[in-house]
Amino acid sequence: MQQPTPEEPTFESSLPTSLEPEAISFNTMLSILFAERRTILLSGLVTFVLAAIFAFLLPNTYKATTSFVPPGSNSAGASSAAIMGQLSALGAGGLLAGKGQGDLYVGVLKSHTIARNLIQRFHLMDVYKVKKESVAETILEKNSTFTLGTKDPIVIINVVDKSPERARDLANGYLEALQSTTTGLALTESSQRRLFYEQRLAKEKDELANAEVALKQTQEKSGLIAPAGQTSSEIQTLAQLRSQTSERQVRLASLLHDESDENPDVIRLRNEIASLQTQTSQLENGQGQRQFGRFSTVQVPELELDYIRKARDVKYHETLFDIIARQYEVARIDEAKDSPLQVLDQATVPDTKSGPHRTILSALGLIIGLVFGAAWTLLKTLRASAVRP
Repeated sequence: MQQPTPEEPTFESSLPTSLEPEAISFNTMLSILFAERRTILLSGLVTFVLAAIFAFLLPNTYKATTSFVPPGSNSAGASSAAIMGQLSALGAGGLLAGKGQGDLYVGVLKSHTIARNLIQRFHLMDVYKVKKESVAETILEKNSTFTLGTKDPIVIINVVDKSPERARDLANGYLEALQSTTTGLALTESSQRRLFYEQRLAKEKDELANAEVALKQTQEKSGLIAPAGQTSSEIQTLAQLRSQTSERQVRLASLLHDESDENPDVIRLRNEIASLQTQTSQLENGQGQRQFGRFSTVQVPELELDYIRKARDVKYHETLFDIIARQYEVARIDEAKDSPLQVLDQATVPDTKSGPHRTILSALGLIIGLVFGAAWTLLKTLRASAVRP
């Protein structure tokens, strides 16, 4: 007589009669997951395939890299404050407060001026298929990274793009745009001095021309050509006093770019300026008779006095122009001694893709599918047990 075969235990018979959340043990969860392993694996396989398809539909991207060493700076305090005013026009002023020399160049690279330069040069609005320049700038910023070394001053530029040639061109374009932009900026202490003397020299040139025109008009009006004797000596003395005063004022203004008011050299220059101004005032007001003989300024006839003043102004501006010109040449030499922006590595066409990481994306899809399948299986079992009588 055939014996009835015992029924194999089913998944439902192996579960507790009541599956409340607090009643599920770790072993019970493992039993549920093992029983529904096919469903979980199928979920993981589906998401794996979908993630793999998505990953292979993504276009390849390539990363081009270039690097450079920014020129050094002897001053980071006053120079940085002056640089802030110039970089504010580039839209990068807020990035540079309290930064070092390398951070200054990174800030310039992130400026709107550099971005607009590259967008227009490489027609990135057409490349990115956008209608607004601001959107193209955002995409370019997302695809570009600028890294300053922590142990060295090397700045590294990385650009990611779908085209390896365009990635190379954009990376090198950043360097070219940086060099052209910083040409008009004084980013070093010597450049600051050169710019200061250049502006003063241009201003003094105009003032000298105006003084010469005024002297010529006075000569034509009065008929005087050149006073002689003590008056001529007085003109030279006054011109020397005023030129010495202006020369010290220029030195003081240059010194105040880097030093405080309590600096001994600043105090000394201010005392010398005050003394020279006192002597000039005494001579002009006729209080220098003992020093210059019988004649004083107040005793000169009106026309000759006017000539003296105009001639004195010309002599003063000539002397000051010569002093500033010499200082300007010294500043230019110092600026030329500063090391220029040194390019370490020019970007080349990358021969390997930098993305997308298809293996990682596929693995993430598999993991997400397995986790989702396991969570769905546990939730389904709990809901089924909750409605079971």
